Amino acid sequence: MMPGRIGNLPLAAENPLGLSWHDSAWIPLLSPSNIMDYFSERSNPFFDRTCNNEIVKMQRLSMDQLQNMTGLEYILLHVQDPILYVIRKQHRHSPTQATPLADYYIIAGIVYQAPDLASVLNSRLLSAVHHLQCSFEETMSYSRYHPSKGYWWDFKATKPGLSPYSIGQSSTKDASSTPKEEPSTLFQRQRVDMLLAELVRQFPLPITQTTNQSNGVTVKSENSTDKNAEKTESNVNNITIKQEPVDPPVSDMTNGGLQGHAEIKTEIKQENMKPPPEKKPRL
Repeated sequence: MMPGRIGNLPLAAENPLGLSWHDSAWIPLLSPSNIMDYFSERSNPFFDRTCNNEIVKMQRLSMDQLQNMTGLEYILLHVQDPILYVIRKQHRHSPTQATPLADYYIIAGIVYQAPDLASVLNSRLLSAVHHLQCSFEETMSYSRYHPSKGYWWDFKATKPGLSPYSIGQSSTKDASSTPKEEPSTLFQRQRVDMLLAELVRQFPLPITQTTNQSNGVTVKSENSTDKNAEKTESNVNNITIKQEPVDPPVSDMTNGGLQGHAEIKTEIKQENMKPPPEKKPRL
């Protein structure tokens, strides 16, 4: 396939900004004196055979004669030996007036066409719009919404460094391996604490009180509930256990019984014992 052609399409049908050309045999020998000969090779797709340079070369004239001619020509514009050369394509109208058409730069023996200002602006704008579109799509993938919470950002849903196109592929694997856990909000934590405190105030823990005496032993156990509950119609059963010492008989005292030996008399009183209410038939 000839240089300057892609398939069966000619050079004019494709964008020359995406082309490059080089000749490996010339690259070690390039210099400012032979760079124009290198650019005018027949295999170079950027060189126009109808230019004045080709006419001067065929007539074996000096390149200084180009200033006295009119038409298309190529000149060496800039040299940075040994790596960079800039060649300009222009249309000459007079020895003092020429219109630039295109610039070509040769870097390390490879020829490229320099883009014009419209192509540079078009490329930069397309690149900026593409990156903005990708950033908006990635930003939308982090946004979440719930009717009770509203909108919020969830940056832990995806791993950093993933593109929006690879997120969809990796999400199916991560969903099966790790379960999704949703953290509680500040409103939920405060609400739970308030409900627990309200339950503790309404249903306090029972407190048991015990009283012991040396001479008369009295064990008193009460079921302490809220003060408001004691005033209700349902009375709590109060059980009182009294233990009193009983003096021993005189015979036991004279027979060498131990002084201070006491028999304990136990009396159990049940107060406020009421039968359960009778069930009344419905009318």
